[in-house]
Amino acid sequence: MNRDDAFAIVNEYVKNPNLVKHMLAVEAAMRFYARKLGEDEEKWAVAGLLHDFDWEIHPTMEEHPLAGESILREHGAPEEIIHAVLSHASHTGIPRETLMEKALFACDEVAGLITAVALVRPSRALYDLKVKSVKKKWKDKSFAAGADREEMEKGAEEFGVELWEHVANVIEAMNQIAESLDLAG
Repeated sequence: MNRDDAFAIVNEYVKNPNLVKHMLAVEAAMRFYARKLGEDEEKWAVAGLLHDFDWEIHPTMEEHPLAGESILREHGAPEEIIHAVLSHASHTGIPRETLMEKALFACDEVAGLITAVALVRPSRALYDLKVKSVKKKWKDKSFAAGADREEMEKGAEEFGVELWEHVANVIEAMNQIAESLDLAG
């Protein structure tokens, strides 16, 4: 499965433009890390792009992402991508075993928090976003209250990257596609 195939699935199942942007942000972060670690960039990017494809049709913890498994199979997604998608959500109980799975878990919530921080800045952009701004908002538990900080810490730890280095990496990755995310200012 290539990126075009994955994006066709996204277009079929996702109508919310903000959810698409989130998936694009996670895709960019996964691509960044695959390149940095010498892994298969296309495969990692596809996992990032598809990770929340079923959220609108299965919007509960009981369903997402498990109920999307059969759809991914019908579309010919490889088993390792399906497993990464299923393991990205802690509530599924599916263990994260591969580096790609750990990267996906680590990038998901962080990308959402970074987006939230960028959107409240005067520039509404990533280009001038620094880690210290994310740290400041991190401490404010009422800011982006749905962004699970414990999961972000756990994700970085499982992936083997210091949390704030990870935040810097994801900001850098998202900057590469800032226009597509409507975060270019």
